[in-house]
Amino acid sequence: MDSNVQLVKNILKYTFGLVPIVAGLDKFTNILTNWSQYISEGFAGMFPFESTTFMMIVGVIEIVAGVLVLTKTKFGAYVVSAWLVAIALTLIFSWSYVDVAVRDLVMAIAAFCLAKLYENKQSKVKN
Repeated sequence: MDSNVQLVKNILKYTFGLVPIVAGLDKFTNILTNWSQYISEGFAGMFPFESTTFMMIVGVIEIVAGVLVLTKTKFGAYVVSAWLVAIALTLIFSWSYVDVAVRDLVMAIAAFCLAKLYENKQSKVKN
């Protein structure tokens, strides 16, 4: 049982560590997709700069979040979970890419579960 739990923890840790880093880096290259398409026109109109600049800022945040998961897993997993919920809510409120919003909410739940797995690890060490 412990080896299965450790396997799940490692898979989730590297998934939620590496995927945000890759997605964050792609905000600068748009190889995977044109990330600006996910910003609603109303939201983009509030920026004092271009949507591409906003997405680069998002990219930096995602890279930092991924590094946090790899180095401070419990804290980083909570950050990624909250970040994914924020993205999902933005998409839901603009009623665009609702399918992506649902996917992000599911990933947020998985990141939250990763954080909880690391809480259990720390509480066992204390006992």
